[in-house]
Amino acid sequence: MKAILKTERLNAFFESFHAVRDVNLEVTPNSVYALIGPSGCGKSTLLRTMNRLHEETAGASVQGKVILEGKNIYDAGVDPVAIRRRIGMVFQKPNPFPSMSIFDNTIVGLKLAGIRKLSLLNEVAERSLKRSALWDEVKDKLKEPSTSLSGGQQQRLCIARALAIEPPVLLMDEPTSALDPISTARIEELVTELKKLVTVVIVTHNMQQASRISDSTGFMYLGELVESDKTSKIFTNPHDERTERYVTGRYG
Repeated sequence: MKAILKTERLNAFFESFHAVRDVNLEVTPNSVYALIGPSGCGKSTLLRTMNRLHEETAGASVQGKVILEGKNIYDAGVDPVAIRRRIGMVFQKPNPFPSMSIFDNTIVGLKLAGIRKLSLLNEVAERSLKRSALWDEVKDKLKEPSTSLSGGQQQRLCIARALAIEPPVLLMDEPTSALDPISTARIEELVTELKKLVTVVIVTHNMQQASRISDSTGFMYLGELVESDKTSKIFTNPHDERTERYVTGRYG
């Protein structure tokens, strides 16, 4: 199957520090791709190169290609803001806009795109909240502030916000690391459902989580993508000894 998202000799720097080294990976449509590896190995930096967030950091730079649906997002003249509408992102800590209601948080992306038709905004809000498994919990309090929600609900609201603009790819940077076990299980179930709609790339420190929810997994170490394969193979019969040492808990 042809990749929806891939990188070619992708390198990322923080000034002179070489954080991501010559990464080549492919993500197939409607799948979940997990990035695992020890802290500081470049997973989150790699993720942020995939929607041009990395370059927002002072002193950061990128070399190589990130190809979305056949087009390099780093080509001259490509608008990074437009890319971020096509490649959504959910962060480690839930970050709803605290001054906005649950409803306004959900459809803020549409409003920024100039959409004002209330019937359409209502329709998209309901659809997105249903897709993020939050609708039944908030449908009677859409005008309440987003801060009235629990941490797990806030993270699902952030997922709804990302889904509202219907990106083909959704990036998730350790989306459950700040959540309790019950909320974590809800998010994991949701990710499994979401791949029917979008392609998901998720960074996780939780190897059990990666094995539960992903179709393919990449192991990163010291900025290098050591190995990338079907998740079942990565966890049961990895090709590289470094991968085996990591997944069996012998380092990392």
